[in-house]
Amino acid sequence: MIELLINLIVSVMAAATPLLLAATGELIVEKVAVLNLGVEGMMLMGAIAGFAVAHETGNLPLALLAAVAAGMALSYLFAVLTLTLQANQTATGLALTIFGRGFSALVGAGYVGIAAPTIPKIHLPILSDLPFFGPTLFNYDPIIYLALALLAGTAWFLTKTHAGLILRAIGDQHDAAHVLGYRVIRIRYIAVLFGGAMAGLAGAYMSLSYTPLWAQDMIAGRGWVALALVTFAAWRPFWLMIGAWLFGGMMYLSLYVQGLGVPIPSAFLSALPYLGTVVVLVLISRDHRRIRLHRPAMLGRPFQASS
Repeated sequence: MIELLINLIVSVMAAATPLLLAATGELIVEKVAVLNLGVEGMMLMGAIAGFAVAHETGNLPLALLAAVAAGMALSYLFAVLTLTLQANQTATGLALTIFGRGFSALVGAGYVGIAAPTIPKIHLPILSDLPFFGPTLFNYDPIIYLALALLAGTAWFLTKTHAGLILRAIGDQHDAAHVLGYRVIRIRYIAVLFGGAMAGLAGAYMSLSYTPLWAQDMIAGRGWVALALVTFAAWRPFWLMIGAWLFGGMMYLSLYVQGLGVPIPSAFLSALPYLGTVVVLVLISRDHRRIRLHRPAMLGRPFQASS
């Protein structure tokens, strides 16, 4: 029983990490009132960039940097189109996902079925060997700890720093922030690039740790779940972590039930986490007061600086 509980905790933590990374980045993006629906495409680009560089060089830090750069490159394209050229954010984000899906499949065609170095787990002497607490707290790869640290840093930044206050002010009233002298477009560019970097890192975690291989569409909708997580959490970092664990657990349990040979169609079991996402969002959307209280007021609205 204890061993089963340990395996469950470890598996849920691993399944939740790409969701947590991508959702943390999208949280910052939406806090400045930008809606980027291209998370799935950026994760795919990060996954293939990280895998390709890891395979060609064997250098994992360089592979992670390449994944971050790939996510940022795609997010920069989104920022130019939506923030500078004032294109529709929803349509541009969807186009970004389609582009990332197609381009990653093109680049990754030669890497299907090929092995690459994987991110090793950290083993801490004494701590990793403790009964129960060792494997559940001190035996993960560094990206899992990094995801939690980045979320904690994001929460501190948004609530305890002057820069975080400016970020939230831009999301709630960009015209007033502009009148006060804050460079709204520049700050939004930085936020969008951060979101792209986090999505790229999440993709690299998928291809170099969680499922250490490259396969077309291997993100399998996790980018959309990450977007849903931000709404589920009502744009609050702590609930983002709870949501990531919840949806990560649903994804793991669907695979676990399939492995048990339960006479339920595998396609239905694979769809359960996404059905659960839809159900949760429908339930949340009924609480209009909660959404209005925490949702950035200017979310999705373009900003045109007046002279």
